[in-house]
Amino acid sequence: MFSKPATSTHNFKNMNRNPQPATRNPLCNALTIDVEDYFMVSAFTDVVKFEDWHRFESRVKANTYKIIELLDEFGVKATFFVLGWIAEHYPQLVKDIDRSGHEVACHSYNHRLIYDLTPHEFREDLKKAKYLLEDTTGSPVTGFRAPSYSIVEKSLWALDVLIEQGFLYDSSIFPIHHDRYGVPHAERFSHMIKRNGGSIKEFPPSTYSILGQNIPIAGGGYLRLLPFWLTKKAIKRINQKEKQPVILYTHPWEIDPQQPKINGNMISRARHYTNLSTTYQKLRALLKEYKFKSLSEFM
Repeated sequence: MFSKPATSTHNFKNMNRNPQPATRNPLCNALTIDVEDYFMVSAFTDVVKFEDWHRFESRVKANTYKIIELLDEFGVKATFFVLGWIAEHYPQLVKDIDRSGHEVACHSYNHRLIYDLTPHEFREDLKKAKYLLEDTTGSPVTGFRAPSYSIVEKSLWALDVLIEQGFLYDSSIFPIHHDRYGVPHAERFSHMIKRNGGSIKEFPPSTYSILGQNIPIAGGGYLRLLPFWLTKKAIKRINQKEKQPVILYTHPWEIDPQQPKINGNMISRARHYTNLSTTYQKLRALLKEYKFKSLSEFM
């Protein structure tokens, strides 16, 4: 909870609502929000250049505040992986995330895929984003998530850069097969990764193991596309049979079915726009039934 800063233009009318605790599942899971706008996603980089971001109608503020109010309703604190570009252009939004008691973590500066960068380019991007986020909130930033989970086999060197720059945990290695990302044989649950320069905690997005295959159920497009009964069944199995927390994620643009349409390729449009109208209610239902907290609380 926090008092609305004098400079904030958002109406936090719901911030004092009494939280409604989850009642069924005693194990606590992790909720994460990747704070980026609809035109920043990797799926549309072939038609939307970084240099043109300022030309698009931004909707990230309204959508993020809507998520903050929903989380406050249920008394949930989450991890917000924020782009440095967002902190640079919308510092009050990042301050409000922090002042509402949520964790502010790093999602790179401008959402470039790590495996398309050199170690030097990634280091400079990371340093810029970390500085902007810490300067905005006045608090250390110790968590990282790569844009589009782009720490893969060929970019594991990024972990060395994260350790070097003082990050304590990462949540980028998705243990699945995918055309853009994934390390299929990586560990499914949180673990320490030892590198030459030190160690870092890894929080993999959650998967449902069926006949030796990892099915992604961690949120995002998977929350929108999969039957909701399957999502709940997977969470129940991971919590009750495997005795592990689920790491769930979503984006502010995923609760916004009215967002402007971008003319990307057919696959990208299908992934981005399908079932946007269902995300908010699915997220509300999960918050009502399960307990969640930030990744930093698991540290």
